[in-house]
Amino acid sequence: MASKPHLEFERDMVEVQEQIEKLLEMAKKKGIDVSSELSDLRRKLEVLRDETYRNLTPIEQVQVARHPNRPYTLDYLERVFTDFIELHGDRAYRDDAAIVGGWARLEGDPVMVIGHQKGRDMKENLHRNFGMPHPEGYRKALRLMRMAEKFGRPVITLIDTPGAYPGIGAEKRGQAEAIAMNLREMARLRIPLVSVVLGEGGSGGALALGVTDRILLLEHAIYSVISPEGCAAILWRSAEHRDKAAEALKLTSSDLHRLGVADEVIPEPPGGAHADWDGTADAVRAALTRHLNELRAMDSDTRRQARWARFGELGAWKENG
Repeated sequence: MASKPHLEFERDMVEVQEQIEKLLEMAKKKGIDVSSELSDLRRKLEVLRDETYRNLTPIEQVQVARHPNRPYTLDYLERVFTDFIELHGDRAYRDDAAIVGGWARLEGDPVMVIGHQKGRDMKENLHRNFGMPHPEGYRKALRLMRMAEKFGRPVITLIDTPGAYPGIGAEKRGQAEAIAMNLREMARLRIPLVSVVLGEGGSGGALALGVTDRILLLEHAIYSVISPEGCAAILWRSAEHRDKAAEALKLTSSDLHRLGVADEVIPEPPGGAHADWDGTADAVRAALTRHLNELRAMDSDTRRQARWARFGELGAWKENG
């Protein structure tokens, strides 16, 4: 059986897990009782996992956010929502598979769900463009948001992208304009808007789905104006300084919550979202339901004014007099 991908700092946990699997295999072959040894190893694994994930550095948080086994938008659509009906195309150029969206139900209530979608293998990643949308993807998202407003239904966006696609074709078709249009129009919508950063929240590619009443981050998600590698290449002329850049960018969920960018950090199961998709989905469902109930209780004018105020107050500066 092929081993599951793991991160460098997970090596000790992987070694203990392999010991557990070997012990189980030996017990099955020889018919011996290994319950005591298994109990000790599982307790050791639990302690290791808790200590490791409680003390991650910023760059290790980045690695977890990018973990290839982390659940993506379609995985949450299977577990958090019901009755999903995907809608396609921007009605101008083509359908962008890097963004998926459509009607669904959350705890029985109809909502519009829109999110970035990455691939699991090379073939799917090429189809999904590694979760990096073209302008037609953002125009599709805006079309669906306007449809949701027409029917008075909330919009939930699931953010997980390294950033908008920077290719020549995307630029020719108005990538910057498409992102800017989403920012403006999301600020104007009169329906409840909630976004959840699932993994990577990269630059304008993420923000184009992130002008919402509430911004929620999974515990090991990141949200930043640029990747640590890109920041290091600009400031230090080398991506080797990505550790330093990750710390300076304040891109972790705890930093973003402290700075007021994130409204809530959704806890992940021990070992991260990639270790327990169902447990993570349950936490996301509970958080979304709670925040949407709060937003529905507000009238549309109050809600929209609060949205404007929230983004207007972001950031800190100091004037030298």
